[in-house]
Amino acid sequence: MEFKWLNESAINKTGDRWEITAPKESDFFCNNGAVGEEGITPESLSNAPFYYTEISGDFVMRVKVSLDFKDTYDSSSIMVMEDSKNWAKACFELTDFNTHAVVSVVTKEESDDANGCNIKNDFVWLQVCRVGQSFAFHYSIDGERFYMMRFFNLPAKKTMKVGLLAQAPTGNGGIRVYENLTIESRTVKNIRMGE
Repeated sequence: MEFKWLNESAINKTGDRWEITAPKESDFFCNNGAVGEEGITPESLSNAPFYYTEISGDFVMRVKVSLDFKDTYDSSSIMVMEDSKNWAKACFELTDFNTHAVVSVVTKEESDDANGCNIKNDFVWLQVCRVGQSFAFHYSIDGERFYMMRFFNLPAKKTMKVGLLAQAPTGNGGIRVYENLTIESRTVKNIRMGE
């Protein structure tokens, strides 16, 4: 499987463990311009490193992610992208509530933002499934039992960019860790269950 860069960064591959450097103040977020006085709403950015492959048709991508949480919105993430205005990401993130949580953003011209469950572990598994125009993000603590964090639709063509996103929207950046990445071309029977 061939991978390419959108916003190239440093990557270190050791077996099934990939480390990608998130540069300072890097993110994917399409804001409508309403940034709060205290910076609660992220500014529009599209400069985070995205290490992706192109997948045609339905698929399931799964990866174990971790990072050294330092600054607000630091995350190891996964992303599916049709184009610069239609994409979605699932993140293991240091939230602005000072929690480690699974967070999702779906962008159709403008981005939304949804905090999911708080995670006590220092790692989590993230998964994305595609069935036609429908997608679901899931998370897991053990890599076996996955729980839905988001169901959504995107105006996606047959072939999409799918891969790993390293971000540090407010901070100085750092290493984002991805382990045991798998991408399977298959159609799940129940997209909400991810199975």
